[in-house]
Amino acid sequence: MYGFDKSSSVDKDTQQNTPQQFPGTIAIMGGGSWATAMAKMMLERNDRIVWYLRRQDRIDDFRRLGHNPAYLTSVHFDIDRIHFTADINEAVEMSNSLVWVTPSPYLKGHLKKLKVRLRDKFCITAIKGIVPDENLVCSEYFHHMYNVPDDNLAVVAGPSHAEEVALGRLTYLTVGCSDEQKARAFADMMASDYVKTKTSRDVIGIEYASVLKNVYAIAAGICRGLKYGDNFQAVLMSNAVQEMNRFLATVHPIQRSIFESVYMGDLIVTGYSQFSRNRIFGTMIGQGYSVKSAQIEMEMIAEGYFGCKCMKEINRHMHVNMPILDAVYNILYERIAPSIEIKLLTDSFR
Repeated sequence: MYGFDKSSSVDKDTQQNTPQQFPGTIAIMGGGSWATAMAKMMLERNDRIVWYLRRQDRIDDFRRLGHNPAYLTSVHFDIDRIHFTADINEAVEMSNSLVWVTPSPYLKGHLKKLKVRLRDKFCITAIKGIVPDENLVCSEYFHHMYNVPDDNLAVVAGPSHAEEVALGRLTYLTVGCSDEQKARAFADMMASDYVKTKTSRDVIGIEYASVLKNVYAIAAGICRGLKYGDNFQAVLMSNAVQEMNRFLATVHPIQRSIFESVYMGDLIVTGYSQFSRNRIFGTMIGQGYSVKSAQIEMEMIAEGYFGCKCMKEINRHMHVNMPILDAVYNILYERIAPSIEIKLLTDSFR
């Protein structure tokens, strides 16, 4: 039999959601590469998890093969420790803590099917994007649209490509939450011999940094596609750190160090790594691909494409000096030639 016996005492207990059980039964909400990596991490310290996958055929293939049929196929799972479901309401009802790992453009579509209330659940967003149309980072969206209190909202971020987590390579993650005890408890749940964790109270800052680093990785890719060298890439990343810091200081002015791994570290790995889909997307744009053709060929979501438009709209109200964001927006949405836009950007750097 696969998954949980819903009549078992384990599942009855998880419905009580008492503080002593925190984080309780954990559900992975999504089926991509980062969701698969998160599931691998959760099963290091949990006997069982719930896993929501939208497509029943993917669940059937997963059960048959013992691994995700579409992402990180080298990672094998003990499927008897996983309760798979294609029903979002079942996943939420069975769980105390929900790790949201769906691409941001699809989050609203998933949540439209939801009938179970979220306000009593601990919602952890591992989504590195903004909810389109709403122009809200995911924790703000859960708070405003689903009345999830701040102390039940958390974010997981840091320099952490799913492919390297799958290989068990050393990774550092930060859990942000206004409730420090919950942040620490969930961070401890993620920790292992290859995952080191720390906590933060800067939920909003971490989420915006996670969005911006994808935009800057697209810029890095565009420059690579245009054959700018490592010297300029270093200058670009240096200016990106400063630009990110200016925005975070405006949108959420608290004391933080932009040099911590959850900010600058995540920016560097996304801007330079071979695993970075945003950098790959940007490289294709720099080489002359149209946005649509690059998206089709990649067959994966480059969150920075959607995040760039949202950030541009948000910054119309913030009025922060963000030349890199503006350049990427002009290339992707105003169809300005990358060679022209990046040349203008280079002239603004010192």
